[in-house]
Amino acid sequence: MTPAQLPGLLLHVAVVRPVFVWGAPGIGKSSLVRDFAASLGLDCVTLVGTQLAAEDLIGVPELRDGRSRFAPPESIARDEPYCLFLDELNSSSPEVQKAFYSLILDRRIGAYELPAGSIVIGAGNRSSDNALARPMASALVNRLIHVHLRASHTDWLNWALGAGIHPWILSYLSERPDHLWAAPPKTEEAFSTPRSWHMLSDALHSFGADPAEETLRLLAAGTLSPAHAAAFCGYLKIVRHRYGLEAILRGDAGWPKAPDDRDLLYFLAETFRVRLVKELPAEKEKAPPAVRRFAHRAKSLLVELSEISLECGQLVIAADPDGAPVLPAWFLVEVSRDLPRLVAGRA
Repeated sequence: MTPAQLPGLLLHVAVVRPVFVWGAPGIGKSSLVRDFAASLGLDCVTLVGTQLAAEDLIGVPELRDGRSRFAPPESIARDEPYCLFLDELNSSSPEVQKAFYSLILDRRIGAYELPAGSIVIGAGNRSSDNALARPMASALVNRLIHVHLRASHTDWLNWALGAGIHPWILSYLSERPDHLWAAPPKTEEAFSTPRSWHMLSDALHSFGADPAEETLRLLAAGTLSPAHAAAFCGYLKIVRHRYGLEAILRGDAGWPKAPDDRDLLYFLAETFRVRLVKELPAEKEKAPPAVRRFAHRAKSLLVELSEISLECGQLVIAADPDGAPVLPAWFLVEVSRDLPRLVAGRA
């Protein structure tokens, strides 16, 4: 489900049973849980599984009336109802996971019982995200209702409009919503998530109204996936210098040729591809005269683009990750006839 759908589900489910929220790193699981608790007027007590030992949860023994008992930590042992948020639960050690069993199912640790009206929510990354995640024991899995969260550009942009996110980022992600999130890489490098775009926004605000181009490249490379960082920097050249695809389509400008503008060229090529996907119908016979003229102009622009960078030309007509064509077959046939070098290079 999307972030916007999660609070409604938690409102009906978390009040009766503990819930575990699965999701990729950086898509806002923790902030969603905290905001949900605040909407109910509950304090949110966060326990991070990776930072706990079993004894931190169970507490320490104390003597009372000649008998020993375990005293749970002050953060948990509260008199008023609250939201207990078990973050990175499935990243904790097996011993810590076992210590959570009674707290999750029976809502108690030793003699202490959560106050009536308290809720328990866990969250964690998936093992496929290349994050620190351990297999969750079946006994723990069976104590939770499981929800899978996915990134939603619509939800994030609606939130970002009122959260002070930098206007460059709002504008860019409105045009390229597919760049909001990227799968975590197998190598140790930055990758795009709602959280990383938020970090980039904070950094841009900190540098003021007109950061240097080198600074922009540094900030983008330090927060985003490499391809997204290059595209974002290319987009900013358009925003800052009023250089766009529309001018190229009209013939008022040409493709940028300078080596320093290579990131801009890649961004324009990607934008050109998106425009073709949007404008060209699946069947040529259904294309009105204006669209046919646009297709003819597009082939001319592909020639010019490929003369500057064959790689960018191939990017425009490339298939999707599964090998399926993205552009209409009739257009690709015409491209293969008129631009055999481009298609041969792609193959």
